[in-house]
Amino acid sequence: MKKLKILAGITWAFLCLILILVLFPGLNSFSGSVSKLPFMKLNVRYSGGEVAKQIVAASCTLDIRKPVFNGFFKDREKGFVQLDWRGTLPETIKDSVDYNIDGIKDFCIIVNTKDMKSVVEPFNDKVKDVLISTPTSYGWAVRVGLIK
Repeated sequence: MKKLKILAGITWAFLCLILILVLFPGLNSFSGSVSKLPFMKLNVRYSGGEVAKQIVAASCTLDIRKPVFNGFFKDREKGFVQLDWRGTLPETIKDSVDYNIDGIKDFCIIVNTKDMKSVVEPFNDKVKDVLISTPTSYGWAVRVGLIK
């Protein structure tokens, strides 16, 4: 009985080794196909959320994304709204933004792309401060802090 267990263990280990050697070269294509499945989505904390409104200007486009408050188990008290400017950007960007799309401007954002400084002038008590302001491969992105 002892030799049978040893033989079964060696056979199992050999089969697993063969399986790993066969599957290893295909892991890149397998991971790519798994990532394209419909239930695999990037967390909105990383992507900035879905685009809620798009404002097209002569030289650039402003994407206003939906506010993000999500947490692991429940919504957080603090969140953000992400603004993306795409296209040819001027040295200074000044836009008034209605992030919750209620028809009333919630804040004014001023971005100096040369000095890499951003200032927010809140018109709404729920708008706090600039969390992130950075150049991107497509233009410029700013995250403005919000509270519920």
